[in-house]
Amino acid sequence: MFASVDPVILARIQFAANITFHILFPTISISLAWVLLFFKLRYNKTGDENWMDAYRVWVKIFALTFALGVVSGITMSFQFGTNWPGYMETVGNIAGPLLAYEVLTAFFLEATFLGIMLFGMRRVSNRMHTIATLLVAGGTTLSAFWILALNSWMQTPAGFEMIDGRAHVTSWIEVIFNPSFPYRLVHMLLASGLTVAFLVAGISAYRWLRNDRSREVLHSMHTGVVLAAILIPLQIVAGDLHGLNTLHHQPAKIAAMEGIWKTEKGAPAVLFGLPNATTQSNDFEIAIPKLASIYLTHKVDGEIKGIDAFADRHPPVAPLFFAFRIMVGVGLLMLAASWVAAWQFRKRRAPAPWMARLLVAMTFSGWVALVAGWYVTEIGRQPYLVYGVLTTAQAASKVPATMIGSTLAMYLTLYAVLIVAYISVVFHLARKAGKSKDDSSQSVIPGQLRSAQ
Repeated sequence: MFASVDPVILARIQFAANITFHILFPTISISLAWVLLFFKLRYNKTGDENWMDAYRVWVKIFALTFALGVVSGITMSFQFGTNWPGYMETVGNIAGPLLAYEVLTAFFLEATFLGIMLFGMRRVSNRMHTIATLLVAGGTTLSAFWILALNSWMQTPAGFEMIDGRAHVTSWIEVIFNPSFPYRLVHMLLASGLTVAFLVAGISAYRWLRNDRSREVLHSMHTGVVLAAILIPLQIVAGDLHGLNTLHHQPAKIAAMEGIWKTEKGAPAVLFGLPNATTQSNDFEIAIPKLASIYLTHKVDGEIKGIDAFADRHPPVAPLFFAFRIMVGVGLLMLAASWVAAWQFRKRRAPAPWMARLLVAMTFSGWVALVAGWYVTEIGRQPYLVYGVLTTAQAASKVPATMIGSTLAMYLTLYAVLIVAYISVVFHLARKAGKSKDDSSQSVIPGQLRSAQ
């Protein structure tokens, strides 16, 4: 069945499946750790036990998420040796140390103090438990720092020289703080924050609709909504700056994202279309004249390079075109939902039933936007694995297509099961948290809604 398929294509699909599954969980753990720290600090300041109730619910979800992130990360790392040996042979002097720094400085920190977060609430002092939460939160962000340093270097390589076909570092500062790193780090951290904001708000709204009207639920939902309302405008600004940086360093990616086939001044913003590689145009195109040049170059007649400027050294257009629009579309929905929900909390101190249902529906909307954005980033680098240095075909192994295909089928089956299991367990923990309370003593009566804020 797989014998006739290009092994490189299968290897790319397999790695894409692994990274897609893996990235879901660190994205949550990075920001959820900081939300847990916020819950703990609010408890320390107010003495309100509802904040600690929220902490106890969400630390379980954090532990589950962290475990799946670790396991999927190990599986993904094996593929560097099995499917992509040329990668480490060529740039291992850079990739190896950065991955090692992540393990030594971040993973060990998280893994060590996670035990105190989970099991130390009654075994260590409150101060020590708070410090442990802070260290885990710092560890998750430090982990993102190192991984994004490597990924950004692959997009905009700097601080190295090639000797006998291998990359050698000339400046670690330039390697780590490469031209796209600040933009990617900020963009990813904000994406993580938005993913967690809607996760917390959505699960809390689910409990609210199940008549769990405790102040702990209200605290959690309000935290998620306000966090989303604050972060989404910042993400829009960060995304714009990231786009300008990408236009400078990877113009072929921008051309594919925007669906611009011909180099032109005053390029339109294509709202919808069906990219047609044969005709080098977009079928059924709906576009706003000159808008792409305005937001990409800040000039009405700014020139944007099209796909025609890059010969065969450009990414496939259709996947980037649609993934970019999914990311932007979900982002706009997040903006509308979070601001309306925040307004409702300000006016009513509680969400309307329809808004609560919308928040539940958007519980994992952050994953959708995240995966779409990640596809834009990674597919947009093609045909290179390290931009301008190493192509994907050069790094691929000689593993037969049948072997890659069989393991790919196994991975896809396993990941589908695990995703369903993860989401089911998260909602199970939400239901269990609601059942464990005495509704008569914990419910919020109308007069308490204002004080609960």
